[in-house]
Amino acid sequence: MDGIKRTFSGALLCMTALGITAASVAQSPFDGTWKTNMAQAKFSPKPNVFYTSQGWYHCVSCSPTFDAKADGTDQAVSGMPYDTISVKEVDANTLAVVTKKGGKVVGEQTRSVSADGKQLTVKTTSHPMNSDQTVTTEASAKRVGLKPSGVHATSGEWAISKVTQSDNGLLTTYKTNGDELTMTSPTGESYTAKFDGQDYPVKGAYGTDAVSLKKIDDHTIEETDKRGGKVIEVTKMTVTGKTMKIESTNKLTDRTNTFVATKQ
Repeated sequence: MDGIKRTFSGALLCMTALGITAASVAQSPFDGTWKTNMAQAKFSPKPNVFYTSQGWYHCVSCSPTFDAKADGTDQAVSGMPYDTISVKEVDANTLAVVTKKGGKVVGEQTRSVSADGKQLTVKTTSHPMNSDQTVTTEASAKRVGLKPSGVHATSGEWAISKVTQSDNGLLTTYKTNGDELTMTSPTGESYTAKFDGQDYPVKGAYGTDAVSLKKIDDHTIEETDKRGGKVIEVTKMTVTGKTMKIESTNKLTDRTNTFVATKQ
């Protein structure tokens, strides 16, 4: 499943993602520290699809899709923010998932299904690349359609309905200097980029390695995030007073999520 940009990209493993980001211009209303209010978030109704059957885990809605043995051992994957995944059936209603990059844990996750099989709860602990802080996320998803037969209970199509996250995953600080914008976060992600549409390096993030910025007007910025030269997410941020509206579209999975952030 896809995630919300930096930290939520691991929250549901291809639920991605989901994106929290913003930008600013010199002496503009974008400058400052912003906190996303997840209670105001609106998630794409497009379901995330995965299933576990006969000892294999299949991520159907991931981009690219992949299959991995569900035996609790690290399995190689490509095209994702991580390069290995381990999947283990804890019991009939619970799945444990761990992702790693270069041997380092990216995310630890537990997926549990309610007694009636209609609600999925996903608890994730994300480990940032350049910080010893962890980010905790809890996501709820509703089953779409009928429960599949002959597969693990967590299998099926799931639409995200609610997400909560620790504060260190919700805060982002922006500072402009002339035609440059610098972004920093409590968990070590950062970049400095000009508003010229060119690619600039992103540091400390598993999901993206380059960013380009475009100024639409004094109150609107468009950010494009890439990984390995491929566009991952395009986000438009619009500021009105102390409120920022964030509309983020994952170009790999064609999901658009919207968020609201408040200047601190």
